[in-house]
Amino acid sequence: MYFDSHAHLDEDCFQADFDEILARMAQNGVTGLMDVGCDAASSQRAVRLAGAYPFVWAAVGSHPDSAGEVTDALLDSYRALCKNPRVRAIGEIGLDYHYETVPREQQQRAFRLQLALAQELGLPVIVHEREAHGDGLAIVDEFPGVRGVFHCYSGSLEMAKELVKRGWYIGFTGVVTFKNARKALEVADWLPLGRMLIETDCPYMAPEPYRGRRNDPSLVPLVAARLAGLRGVSPEEMGSLTAQNAKTLFQIE
Repeated sequence: MYFDSHAHLDEDCFQADFDEILARMAQNGVTGLMDVGCDAASSQRAVRLAGAYPFVWAAVGSHPDSAGEVTDALLDSYRALCKNPRVRAIGEIGLDYHYETVPREQQQRAFRLQLALAQELGLPVIVHEREAHGDGLAIVDEFPGVRGVFHCYSGSLEMAKELVKRGWYIGFTGVVTFKNARKALEVADWLPLGRMLIETDCPYMAPEPYRGRRNDPSLVPLVAARLAGLRGVSPEEMGSLTAQNAKTLFQIE
């Protein structure tokens, strides 16, 4: 019923109680998951995880924090991984200007190279964009044939409207359950339901009442419930609707 469209279940912090997490997911109706790479190593792990569990799919790519690793050789590695039918997206890729630890020019170069790879392979992308709204929109506009999701959306309503015009999806995390989530909720209240995805971004962004703890995919129904209350549908309806959106975007039958 629920599809966690952005998780990092391959991370070491889940290994000690991995089976318990899977049991809670099943109990809570979480029947699909996109495990998303952040760099070369985590992309490899995501593909292995997707190969081991039929309800897990993988995305491969380098987060802006890892922009410096994006070389022709790495792109060839990602190209090879994408031959695996369990890989359904390039991600997470994008821009993050919050800490400025990676030069903006380097981030932009890596973003463009990976968008070009997605365009070449006909795959959607999962975009991480933080405090780089103008540049993020401008760069995706350079690749009009590429579509995807801006995950853990932090932009404005105006930017969301521009993305929807271009055929993009918007992903919401446990942030929507926080008391200070005004901007995210404004976007979620307007967003066409056919363009909405739910995610945990685990192990980060745990929803209330688990804020500050390790997040995991079994909690994604809490994100659905908050959005369902906002939009006047049942949590189950929101779960089914966003699951279908994820399957449409990632071409999952």
